[in-house]
Amino acid sequence: MIDAANDLLLTRVLNAPRQKIWRCWSEPDLLKQWFCPRPWYVSDVRMELRPGGPFVTVLNGPEGESFENKGVFLEIVPEEGLVFTDAFEPGWRPAGKPFFVGRITMADAGEGRTDYQALAMHWTAESRDEHEEMGFYSGWGLAADQLEALAQTL
Repeated sequence: MIDAANDLLLTRVLNAPRQKIWRCWSEPDLLKQWFCPRPWYVSDVRMELRPGGPFVTVLNGPEGESFENKGVFLEIVPEEGLVFTDAFEPGWRPAGKPFFVGRITMADAGEGRTDYQALAMHWTAESRDEHEEMGFYSGWGLAADQLEALAQTL
């Protein structure tokens, strides 16, 4: 269920099979290749696909910026989706200021395609608006394009 006041949703039909989309989400070396819109890049990924497992990425910008995003997985359903949050750091340590919970879902769309949804659920409308102003739709959309292109090569 979508809460229009606090949620942002990106939906796409990706031209790649669900199993390959899953691999791009679940294998660190593949995730590094598509996870943020270029010219940004991911230099490090630490992930354990289990509830409470770490999901840590280091994003790097063209001006030398570097941001470590620490979080954990809340739910893993192989080849169907996953849920993660920055509300907790690895070891179930509460984070300083949680920003959102992400829910990724993928389903067969026929002919080797995947129905893909990326839902960002925020605690407040202000956080939702901040995320949208940061470029949620363009950034997550470009990342989805990169995800699709990578999955097509597997």
